[in-house]
Amino acid sequence: QVQLVESGGGLVQAGGSLRLSCAASGTIFIVDTVGWYRQAPGNKRELVATISSGGTTSYADSVKGRFTISRDNAKNTVWLQMNSLRPEDTAVYYCNAAIVRVVGDHVYHYWGQGTQVTVSS
Repeated sequence: QVQLVESGGGLVQAGGSLRLSCAASGTIFIVDTVGWYRQAPGNKRELVATISSGGTTSYADSVKGRFTISRDNAKNTVWLQMNSLRPEDTAVYYCNAAIVRVVGDHVYHYWGQGTQVTVSS
């Protein structure tokens, strides 16, 4: 079994910063691309940032220059550093990881339970 656990959410004032973490555990051969998503009440879940196994990153236009995604493959952990936060960043943030559990297996995608980020104006 594979589990993803997010942490680091909370309440912060506009302009502040938070650092989210996503830790994968269980039977894992390779953690491939990992993405951070967010979903505000009544809205569709949207992609925020991704990072490949080799460290290639991508960002939604709305967070470029403010958010940074990083990873430590040895720890099976990814982070999302969020700076200059805005009220519109308020959402539940979810981690999604593409994982090969054993050699020769195909890729499975796993979701964490999410962590709440609230930015006050």
